[in-house]
Order: sequence, then C-alpha cells, then structure tokens
Amino acid sequence: MANSRFSCRQIWVNMYGYFAGLCRHLQKYWCATVKGFFVKKKEKQIPSAETCFHKEKIVVLGQVLMNEYLPIEKRAQAAQKIGLLAFTGGPPAGKFAAEYMKEVAHLLQDEEVAPKIKILLLQSVACWCYLNPVSQKRAQSLQFIPILVHFFEGRFESTIKSEINSYLLLKLWTCYVLSVMTCNNLSYVKELKEHRALKYHLQMLSAENWSGWPKNCAKVLYFLIGFHRT
Repeated sequence: MANSRFSCRQIWVNMYGYFAGLCRHLQKYWCATVKGFFVKKKEKQIPSAETCFHKEKIVVLGQVLMNEYLPIEKRAQAAQKIGLLAFTGGPPAGKFAAEYMKEVAHLLQDEEVAPKIKILLLQSVACWCYLNPVSQKRAQSLQFIPILVHFFEGRFESTIKSEINSYLLLKLWTCYVLSVMTCNNLSYVKELKEHRALKYHLQMLSAENWSGWPKNCAKVLYFLIGFHRT
C-alpha cells in the first residue's frame, strides 16, 4: 500500500505543471474576457462580503454550466474550470464548487455526450476531489463511483478508429480520476472492490499504451484497491 500511495502522489507531482498552466491560462481569460463581460452585473449577482477567494469566478462559470441552452462543450469547459478553481482555492472553493457537481454527474450519465466532452467533466471531478476528503465524500454521495465504473462496462461498437481511440481515452481518464478519489480513502477502496468486473477491466487497461502519461493509472488503481492481493 505504501508503494501505491507513492505512485498516486507521483502522478500529481507530474500533473501539477499541467494543472498550474491551465490555471494561469484561466486567470488571464478571466481578467481579459469573463470579468469584463459580467462587470455590470457583478454587484447584483455576487455579494461583496463573500470571503471565498474564487467564489465570484465559480458563480459565473456555474451559470454557464447550468445553462441548458448553451453548447454542451462550452458547459463542459466551464465545469473543467470550476474544478481547477476548486483545486487552487482549497477547501472553501471546493465546498462552493460542490454545488455544481450534481450537474456534472448528470452530464456524465448522458449517453449522447461525446467522449471528449466527458473527459473535460472528468478533469473537473479530478481537480475537485484532489486531496479533499470533503469533496470525495460528496462525490461518493452523488454516486460518482457507479457512474465512472459504467464507462468500463459499457459496450462500444464503432469501427471508426478515431472514435475507438476517443472511447479508450475516456477509459484512461476514468482510471486517473478514480485513482485520485481512491488515494488514502478506504471507503472508496471498499466500494470499488464490490464491482467484481473492475479487476478484469483494470487488467486489460493496464496493458494499453500509457505513453504520455506520468504513470499507468490503471495499474496504480489496481494496486490502490488491493486487487493484487486477491
């Protein structure tokens, strides 16, 4: 288990630069675009006494996420940015971001949503849950585990190579998100063990090409759950 925890920590050490870069980009986007667009509405929508560092940004992005009239990709991008703000803003931001995760769970269950869109949603969940026991507990109550495990069990019958690759990438990201949720969280380990077919799926995915990733996340998750002992 010690090696598993080390592997999980190492994933985040390597991925930190990726998330930090996205965060810097988001801050520039906020200052240049979003803040200017909403500046006239800000006083009415956001109480000036709010103490949560990222709350203003999360509220604006949350409005985008919840707007069913917007393109699904734009809503998913907003969700991804909410996750990044939860990651950089600490527990207060994570608590406020939780308000929008029910919608993220709903979109992940929509069979019509393309894999590339669901990957944006998965990235949101990963950031929100990273080293945050409160967010992890909330995610568990929102049934994220069965939602994510379903991605391994679903059948995909396309013969188009690009679509096959996109679906595989969705599964790789699912491994990554579950490894983030499971690291140092025994309740996740216990629940994931109840999914009997998961051991087989992780064995198959661990044999896939993980080049470009800091670690083979299927293998990391396999060890975190303790399947290597059974």
